[in-house]
Amino acid sequence: MMIRKPAATVFQAFIDPAFTTKFWFTESSGPLEAGKTITWRWEMYDVSDNIKVKEIIPNQKITIEWDAPATTVDFEFTTLTEDTTYVVIKNYGFSQTGDDLIEAIKNNTSGFTTVLDGLKAYLEFGVELNLVRDKFPHIRHK
Repeated sequence: MMIRKPAATVFQAFIDPAFTTKFWFTESSGPLEAGKTITWRWEMYDVSDNIKVKEIIPNQKITIEWDAPATTVDFEFTTLTEDTTYVVIKNYGFSQTGDDLIEAIKNNTSGFTTVLDGLKAYLEFGVELNLVRDKFPHIRHK
């Protein structure tokens, strides 16, 4: 997804939970730092996940590892112009096979697309669309 903001701004939106909570999770135990484990929480679904921060290359790449299910995610930031950034999210290392793998890939692709859509709306227009918060209203806890 192309975001009409500089790479440093887009990168910071994933590093700093003060921004990330506007378009993705609702709570974080802290900013992303290489070598640290951070807990992300989605209060409305009563779900949390521990995130191991594997690598950070400022304004270029963030690599994390989820704990449940254990997969790796790369967030890659490519400067297109001074004011535009292309973000690619790669999720790999799935343990499933066959139809279960296809279902996991579909679900994760859909989820990360929703995150990017919310990021774009928030950074470009200052609008919180609540896409993640409203994605599954039938299982909402709060």
